[in-house]
Amino acid sequence: MTGGYTGKMLFVDLTEREIQEKELTEEMAKRFVGTYGIGARVLYDMMKPGVDPLGPESVLGFVTGPLNGTGALFGGRYAVVCKSPVSGGWNDANSGGHFGPELKKAGFDALFVSGSSEKPVYIWIQDGKAEIRDATGLWGKTSSETLDALIEETGEDDLRAAVIGPAGEKQSLMACVMNDRHRAAGRGGAGAVMGSKNLKAVTVRGTGEVPIADPEKLKEVNRGAVEAMKDGPYAETVTAYSQYGTGVGTSANALSGDTPVKNWGGVGVVDFGEESARKIDSLALDKYKKKKYACASCPLGCGAFYEVNEGEWPVGETFRPEYETAASFGAMCLNDNAEAILKCNHICNEHGLDSISVGATIGWAMECYENGILSKDDTGGIDLAWGNGKAIVEITLAIAEQTGLGEILALGSAKAAERLGKGGEYLQAIKGIELPMHDPKLAPAYSRTYQFDPSPARHVKGGAGALQARDPSPAKYDCSDTGGMDVMMTTVYELIQVSGICLFSVFSQLDLAPKMIEAVTGWNCDAAFQRDTMMRVMSMRQAFNLREGQKPADFVAPPRSVGEPPQQEGPLEGVTVDHKALAKNFFAAMEWDEKTGNPSRASLEALGGLEDVVQELYG
Repeated sequence: MTGGYTGKMLFVDLTEREIQEKELTEEMAKRFVGTYGIGARVLYDMMKPGVDPLGPESVLGFVTGPLNGTGALFGGRYAVVCKSPVSGGWNDANSGGHFGPELKKAGFDALFVSGSSEKPVYIWIQDGKAEIRDATGLWGKTSSETLDALIEETGEDDLRAAVIGPAGEKQSLMACVMNDRHRAAGRGGAGAVMGSKNLKAVTVRGTGEVPIADPEKLKEVNRGAVEAMKDGPYAETVTAYSQYGTGVGTSANALSGDTPVKNWGGVGVVDFGEESARKIDSLALDKYKKKKYACASCPLGCGAFYEVNEGEWPVGETFRPEYETAASFGAMCLNDNAEAILKCNHICNEHGLDSISVGATIGWAMECYENGILSKDDTGGIDLAWGNGKAIVEITLAIAEQTGLGEILALGSAKAAERLGKGGEYLQAIKGIELPMHDPKLAPAYSRTYQFDPSPARHVKGGAGALQARDPSPAKYDCSDTGGMDVMMTTVYELIQVSGICLFSVFSQLDLAPKMIEAVTGWNCDAAFQRDTMMRVMSMRQAFNLREGQKPADFVAPPRSVGEPPQQEGPLEGVTVDHKALAKNFFAAMEWDEKTGNPSRASLEALGGLEDVVQELYG
């Protein structure tokens, strides 16, 4: 097997309690690279269409990339893949920390779990060996309590584990998979899938070395990356993120129009204001900082350990909220109570909840409450008025524990509206998944990414929006010829993520991933290889959705997110995004049919490795 891979994948059937090793061939590795690329190929092969995402026939994957465990800078990311119980289609959720590299060092490129155990279990993987162990005593524990108990049980102080909290056990559709106590594979309900299998944790300990084709070349690439971080165009951004994390721009984003405000219905400079925005910025929150945190092989280190022993919610040891968390529980809900945000972040980490979706769902519930759709009787006496930090904490805890209205809100906003039979007009979600905290009215192409990436409502999936977010020019609103750039930036981001490195690597060099892949694997990762491979990965994820009967018309952008109607004041005054043109251009550049979503037969055949997809689509 080539460098960067162990050449082995682990398959665990929890119903039959069977464990099998299978080969990861170099052919598959070259075609799909890693993380959700390999994940999409395997799940497409293993799962029949129409399978219940929360049923025993559903498959859950934990998949590394070739750069995990190699010493490649930023190489701490892995993916959890499944069929989403929210969207009913393809789902991948990316997480950092140390779990991915440890799984590789333990001897496996991926783990795929099928079936469902009769009682709670966890999977224990250590240096090429795996077993299923009883987790009855772990059920009900928070993510941190679970990790502490597993460390004690295994006797491994350096144990790495991907776990679910109580939210995953109760199959909240906003449940995520947690590792490193605060790193989350957050979106699309992967934690609910894990809970449906009675799988409390996947624990790994590995001491093996990952082969590298050209170690000296990798060292050279790493040195170049560090130099670019110090002296390149993003040097100031690197310094800011290293010191204050992703929340360094929270206040600026809220005022610029990047952050959605008041359930996407408000304007930051009008409804939230500079004073409130600054209260939830990490520059203000970092008074609780104790020390930095960095994921595996990360030269930036955007995380931080906090300790909060004062105020209304003294949670003790906790972690700095990410920007998305501060925005969703902050400006989204008109909340400037920083301590409330810290408490909500802590609840989400401990219970295993996607903080983006939870904050956004609360924002939706608040608008429903303000407009009389939800009453105090519905909320159990909680006053869900805009900006009420105490109420936000109370309803977050209710969602985590699934008590009162929280039992319904734990389904997420879209399914909560469906269950309640009201409030649908205020939903800000695509295919049931709440939008992230970046507004397409500031970076128009985000609307295409949110709407038509095979994993909808994701800000990390690339596209032209990633460039437009930093572009002050009005030219970015010209949607007449966006397809080529949109697809190019999508494939760039695809390669970064399937390789197992962090998106913040772009603050060093945009082409860092292919350089590292070449050094680690020995492949020729030229422009043609990059484009064809990532188009294959995109098409594989799209094929999964198509086989589930999903069509482009099923993915609808909420009108507020694209300025329909446009805002009447503020920095985005009068902006309406031509999201239909952006979609049309993208589909044309991808050679996907705009109505059916089908990739053209010629494009699939040219990519290779998708013969079964061609057969299913075209016979």
